[in-house]
Amino acid sequence: MKFLVYIETDMGDVVASSWEALGAARSLSEDVEAVVIGDKISAVVEETIQRGAKKVYVVEDETRAMFDLERHLADVKQALAASGADAFLASHTNNGRDLAAALGVEQGAGVIADALALELEDGRLKGVRGVYSGNILVDVTIDGTPQIATLRPRAFAPAEKMADASGDVVLQDPADVDSPYLIQEVQRAEKGEISLTEASIIVSGGRGVAKDPELGFDLIRELASVLGAAVGASRAAVDAGYISYDHQVGQTGKVVRPDLYIACGISGAVQHLAGMGSSKIIVAINKDPEAPIFSVANYGIVGDLFEVVPALTEAAREKLNK
Repeated sequence: MKFLVYIETDMGDVVASSWEALGAARSLSEDVEAVVIGDKISAVVEETIQRGAKKVYVVEDETRAMFDLERHLADVKQALAASGADAFLASHTNNGRDLAAALGVEQGAGVIADALALELEDGRLKGVRGVYSGNILVDVTIDGTPQIATLRPRAFAPAEKMADASGDVVLQDPADVDSPYLIQEVQRAEKGEISLTEASIIVSGGRGVAKDPELGFDLIRELASVLGAAVGASRAAVDAGYISYDHQVGQTGKVVRPDLYIACGISGAVQHLAGMGSSKIIVAINKDPEAPIFSVANYGIVGDLFEVVPALTEAAREKLNK
């Protein structure tokens, strides 16, 4: 089977979970190609070859610096036609899942969304994904061509660089798109912040910070800084205006799967559990011993986050010598 992998970029930088999609494709086939779209992306293209893509279709243009669904979809369709690939893979980022869904509609093909595992069975892709807030895992197969799948970040091993790697670069003109709109600016995390979807450790805050939201999230950010973690939040905290939407974890926010998830003052609503329930280790801090979050936590601390979080920060700082 021949694979085409979407290597997502953001202002010239690669979105790291794309290497996991490339790694998944390489584990299933030796015939793996990639498509890279963006501006000032030569370094990403070179690394894509180093990580095992036999051919890379490149659309480099200033109008592609930021993700634009219509333009990226047209470029991917162009690359897919040139490649003749049987399957298309992308990371299950916000952009990756939008692109895969739109491509599925355009091609009349199904999509395995947010796959936790992927294999070939009788020449067709079979994926594993969670349903009912991750409480049940199901096998998923799809009809149509190409076969399309998005892969949950941190669920697959990234493609490793190879010293003897070689591949071809195919330059393609940006596809013509009949749209008067062009995205010129997007809301971004502050410089130095760690991406939620790529973080191995996440410290999140919820409604429990209500008595002093500013101080509460300052404490959470301090713990995150010591641990080298990303800062997350529940929908309740975002809706209350305590922190911006780009930090939201959950069914209507970002789906994450870190090695360690520390939930501070988060009760554990179903939609939040759906977004972080696959974390390897979950630590819950909540004053309410009956909070639903404790039912999924590996470790629970019943207490006030305004007291517990600073104590954790000091303990972590002492242990890590920071």
